[in-house]
Amino acid sequence: MSQTIRPIRARSVARGLALAAVVALVATGCSSTADDLAQQYGNGTTENYISGNGTVTEIAPDDRTDPVEFTAETDAGETVSRSDHDGEVVVLNFWYAACPPCRLEAPELEKLNQAYAGKGVEFLGVNVRDQADTSLAFARTFDVTYPSVVDANDGAVQLALAGTIAPNAVPTTIVLDEQGRIAARILGGLDGPGILDTLISDTLAETS
Repeated sequence: MSQTIRPIRARSVARGLALAAVVALVATGCSSTADDLAQQYGNGTTENYISGNGTVTEIAPDDRTDPVEFTAETDAGETVSRSDHDGEVVVLNFWYAACPPCRLEAPELEKLNQAYAGKGVEFLGVNVRDQADTSLAFARTFDVTYPSVVDANDGAVQLALAGTIAPNAVPTTIVLDEQGRIAARILGGLDGPGILDTLISDTLAETS
């Protein structure tokens, strides 16, 4: 069956979600001379990042392709595989420390991580540029408690998504269903936690 991608439908007014149709990516080139984490976190600029526009894409269960499979090392030196989380919804957030929208959305991601703790949802950051020390320093600065993969060296997670609904911007957040298949993607920074919360809860509800 060919894969059909559809924009997420607007939810009720109570949920406050009004979602736009898919549009083209906007490439934004910025420069930064930040040499340390304090400057990176405080100057509001980044190096040549491609920022998405917040487009939300949702894939119906019958249209999803094979499970995403990867094995990678976290910034804490632990090995993690997607298959470790069979039976759980996995939220992948692609980011790096000097990316302004990544810093802005970090607290919202952590709030959702805490809200879904013990409910069959696992959050995993995917750092596409930094090494472990920088990734861990970011987590301490922004009180992020879920792990991040250091993907800058071998691109294992990014390669696993190549040819699918890939993370074509930074940040990007991808929701995998309980079988490890791509269920939804937010291309760009979060505008509050509401849309991602809905995508996670809807994916959880598919098998309940």
